[in-house]
Amino acid sequence: MSTLSNLLAPLTEPFGYAFMQRALLSCALIGFTNGFLGTFIILRRQALLADALSHSLLPGLAVAAMLVGLSTLGLLLGGLMAALLVAIGGQLMARNSRLKDETAVASLYIIAFALGIVLIRFAKVKVDLSHFLFGNILGVGNGDLWISYAAAFVTLTTLVLFQRPLLLTLFDATVARASGIRIGWIETGLLALTVLGLVASLQAVGVLLSLGLLILPAATAYLLTDSFSRMLWGGAFLGLLSATGGLLLSFFANIPSGPCIVLLMALFMGVAYLFSPRYGVVTRLFRGRHFHEESLGRWEGHQGHDHQVPQGKDER
Repeated sequence: MSTLSNLLAPLTEPFGYAFMQRALLSCALIGFTNGFLGTFIILRRQALLADALSHSLLPGLAVAAMLVGLSTLGLLLGGLMAALLVAIGGQLMARNSRLKDETAVASLYIIAFALGIVLIRFAKVKVDLSHFLFGNILGVGNGDLWISYAAAFVTLTTLVLFQRPLLLTLFDATVARASGIRIGWIETGLLALTVLGLVASLQAVGVLLSLGLLILPAATAYLLTDSFSRMLWGGAFLGLLSATGGLLLSFFANIPSGPCIVLLMALFMGVAYLFSPRYGVVTRLFRGRHFHEESLGRWEGHQGHDHQVPQGKDER
């Protein structure tokens, strides 16, 4: 028994530290919630918009750091306001100019990102820019955990309660509008949840990698199934597995946690891309070759049958 305990001791070591317990719980909440939300973002084809919003968080974080320091609630509100301003500003710019929505949002987010880098230098406290850009999951405190709890509760509750109007808007906006659903409110709500998910991911993976928690698990599930419910819950569990697994790998390998989490997600996505039962590149190649061989075999069989002379005709 003691030998077994000695063998398992290195594997259970991370769970003995309070900071790792908080980090694992935060990763589980964020990974599951963002994987769930990511399904709606991908089906709505808003992945690039989410990317723009993730970069536009930085000036809000910088202003919050200037005004109230590194308060968790202050950073949350600052990032939320900045991202919403960029999203709404992009829509207004597109409506009042020749620019398309994606061009306007992209222009504003890169301006906001540059402005945020400049403003951080004027913060009340010394801020390590790399923590904002790449996250610091091991520094998760009780306040960050409460943010994760709140984000998970609001996001999951909203998506479950409004799943039917969301689905109608995603798959047939005309029917949704005819059914009395206010599409504008649905789209604005989804946008707000996207920003909330990005802000909740900041401590884990930072501004630059937060998009990975939203997009990669849902994209992997999308490669594996045609069922909406399977994609929804599959993306959530892939997000949970990737976030917690990446954190543990980073602990044992002594590498940054944020990139490790995203790279583990990328590994799962690569396997799905190659070996998905229906859509995998290797699977389709093998299926096509197998079909070709079967067709060739049937053709040769027919050709052989056509060249056989019936015995009765030979006798005559």
